[in-house]
Amino acid sequence: MSDTTRDSTSAARVASAIGALTLRATRAGLYGRLTSGVEGVDATTYPVLSGLARVGPVTATKLAEAIGMDRTVTTRYATRLQEAGLIARRPDPADARATRLALTEEGERAVTALRGAMEFFMAEEMATWPPDEAAAFAMRLERLTQSLAQDEANRSR
Repeated sequence: MSDTTRDSTSAARVASAIGALTLRATRAGLYGRLTSGVEGVDATTYPVLSGLARVGPVTATKLAEAIGMDRTVTTRYATRLQEAGLIARRPDPADARATRLALTEEGERAVTALRGAMEFFMAEEMATWPPDEAAAFAMRLERLTQSLAQDEANRSR
């Protein structure tokens, strides 16, 4: 088998795995497991809270773009998170007509709990892997993620 064929086969396997991972049902199941026991967050609001933690204070429109969700849905879920005391709406200093979403202290604590739950979940899933295999997977996944993010940043310019 040539290097090109092997790379193509590996690429197809990775593409298939990423496709399965990004299916709504897979994400919803994962989000449901992560949010269990975190007050005010559920599988539907998780992407809004998590996305806001990653991109920082931002308008609902910008957050919706960043997380790949419709703006009206993002706004609706942000309202639920605000009612739970996890996010706040503040005036946008760059545009008096706009409002920025920001995490509250309680929201920061919720994000910390969610990230801890994700780390625990991943540790459980990988517990039977040899340590060198787990470390290699982590390194390669980081490399792939960084490469994809850089490619997207270059396209956005």
